Amino acid sequence: MNNSVTIDAGGDAPGGYKVDASRGERIGRVSSEWFNRPADERYLSLSELMASVQGRSERSRTRTVESAAIRVEASRDDAERLALVFPGADRPVAPTHWSFGQLAGINLQYGLTAHRTEQVKTLEVENGRVELRAVTGPDYGRIYDHELVAAVQKIAGNGTGDTRWKIPGVLDWSTGIYNPRVDITSDTTTLYASDRDVFLFLVDDLNPIEAGKLPDGSPDLYFRGFYCWNSEVGAKTLGIASFYLRAVCQNRNFWGVEDFEEITIRHSKYAASRFAHQAAPVRRVVPCSSALQTPREVRPGAGPTPQLASMAICLTWCARRLGSELSQTSLRKPGSS
Repeated sequence: MNNSVTIDAGGDAPGGYKVDASRGERIGRVSSEWFNRPADERYLSLSELMASVQGRSERSRTRTVESAAIRVEASRDDAERLALVFPGADRPVAPTHWSFGQLAGINLQYGLTAHRTEQVKTLEVENGRVELRAVTGPDYGRIYDHELVAAVQKIAGNGTGDTRWKIPGVLDWSTGIYNPRVDITSDTTTLYASDRDVFLFLVDDLNPIEAGKLPDGSPDLYFRGFYCWNSEVGAKTLGIASFYLRAVCQNRNFWGVEDFEEITIRHSKYAASRFAHQAAPVRRVVPCSSALQTPREVRPGAGPTPQLASMAICLTWCARRLGSELSQTSLRKPGSS
């Protein structure tokens, strides 16, 4: 692919710009999120999302207990009621569906009493009652959802256009015009969070990049994008994917994707230093202070993309805050293991 030049189309194309969505790949990762998220898991700004996940974290606590010391309580009068009593706790906790599934791996009461003495780590939240949100091994390196959102806010602000990074626009298939300016609603947002995870997708679509020429001589335009995810209860890894793309359609499929790269981080212990080591070559590509702010000439395929480098910097910032809470990372292409 030829050298690419970033152009500022923000003020010159109020109706959008023409793209060739037949080039590159189609990726449906965000479309799957868009299709499956109910209304109460959709957020219209990063600040709104941050308030939700941070508030939940502030009401949470963790503890490490011996598995054999956990007592299960059930009621004959209410078959739906199940509670757990932890040693030293002043009241029982109610497991969520997710934590109940995790606990089932210890085989409930029989496993708790017959299992060899072993520690488990819990995550509990005060929500009118005390709920058990997660049960993991003692070495689980918890990364809170609000930590990831805060890292993204450092380069994306509110995610609504106050910086270069924003919720994407929509492709008009009838004209081939991609319009980066659409109203942010529950149908168009790409900021999601549930009691199990958080998922964010943002683009720099007001600053398309001319990658070359189409057969008719018009510019072949694409723009930068990234999505990231995390689960503080052990349902998912922490990860970031970055790429160039030519369009996002109404159901949030990516079209014309080039140079997809991904970093995934397992929630295990003692890996902040390993992550920093693996991210070091990426961090050297782009200075930390201007990582995602300045348009630049880029060369797809010539090394880590600027946005991937910048997100690695954000995660390295998380690693410094969390100490040994970050873990093993891998950099891979789509389809690799």
